[in-house]
Amino acid sequence: MKTAHDLVVHAKALTRELPVDQAEVLMREADVVIDVREADEYAAGHIPGAMHASRGMLEFKLSASPDLSRRDLKVVLYCKTSGRAALAAASMKEMGYLNVTSISGGFDAWVAAGKPVAKPSQPSFE
Repeated sequence: MKTAHDLVVHAKALTRELPVDQAEVLMREADVVIDVREADEYAAGHIPGAMHASRGMLEFKLSASPDLSRRDLKVVLYCKTSGRAALAAASMKEMGYLNVTSISGGFDAWVAAGKPVAKPSQPSFE
C-alpha cells in the first residue's frame, strides 16, 4: 500500500519544480499562478497575483473555467511546502496540460526568501 509520501515522491518525479528565485522569473511569464492550499491558508497570505484553487477542487475549477481550459497555458503552482503542488501538477499533466511548474519549498520557501505576500485587508469599523 502506498502512503501519501509515496504519492508525493512519485508526483515530484513527474513535475518540473523550480527554486523560488527561478520560479519568480517564470511567474512573470506565466499565464496563471495557482495557490492550491486551503481557503483559510490563502486568506492568511498568498503570493501576489495568485488565484486560489484548493487541491481538492482544482480539477473541477480547471474544467469549469474557459479561461483555464487551454492545455498550453503556462501554469505555476504552489502550496505550503510543495507536496500538494506536486500532486496537483501531476494531475494537471494527466489532464493534458503541457507547461506546469511548481515552486520548490512552496509558500514557506517564498516567505523565507523575503518575497512579497498579499494579505486581504479587513474592513475597519472604527
